[in-house]
Amino acid sequence: MNGVHDLGGMHGFGPVEIEPDEPVFHHAWEGRVFAMVNAARMAGHWTVDQSRFARERIPPVEYLASTYSERWWLGLLRNLGEAGLVAPGELAARLADDASPVTPVPGAVAVTPTDLAAGRGRSPGSRVDAEVPPRFHAGDRVVARTINPTGHTRLPRYARGKRGVVVADHGVWVFADSSAMGMGANPQHVYGVRFEARELWGEEAALAGDAVYVDLWDDHLDPG
Repeated sequence: MNGVHDLGGMHGFGPVEIEPDEPVFHHAWEGRVFAMVNAARMAGHWTVDQSRFARERIPPVEYLASTYSERWWLGLLRNLGEAGLVAPGELAARLADDASPVTPVPGAVAVTPTDLAAGRGRSPGSRVDAEVPPRFHAGDRVVARTINPTGHTRLPRYARGKRGVVVADHGVWVFADSSAMGMGANPQHVYGVRFEARELWGEEAALAGDAVYVDLWDDHLDPG
């Protein structure tokens, strides 16, 4: 989808601030959010692509005002509600220190801290062992499709309509755009595509010889 989350190539946000010796988590609650998101996904309630799509639908003002971990938290709340794991008003009651007992969700799978540490019950990976013929091969010239989907897509705006060259075939993977919308795996090949920087940004904004490599699916590309 077109949204504030697709920041690639956008101006006005200033330089990327690099924090020396940055910790994995700045606060304890960030680690808990990370664990909750992965526990819910390991239990099979949604895919990693649906998790991303939930974060992409955060209202723009709220998205830009939130930290990375806050976006994960807001996305988790949306996933929990859409999966029926949290009843309307239940979260507000818990945040208000309501001591009423939590109603177990029928068929819920418990994921313990030990499971998380060991990776037990890990949700299936996105790579697919399937015989799907590739549409392209290394050396083929391609053009990224110009699309403006209402759902999730892994095709960034800055690459749409731009011409590139396939440099690698990464095999068959779940099509993230379909998976995020609950429309199934739709397995297809993923390719490493080289785009000349001047093709993306223009001759005055990029140096000759610079390039950007983007991994794209069959359905993102046309012969170029």
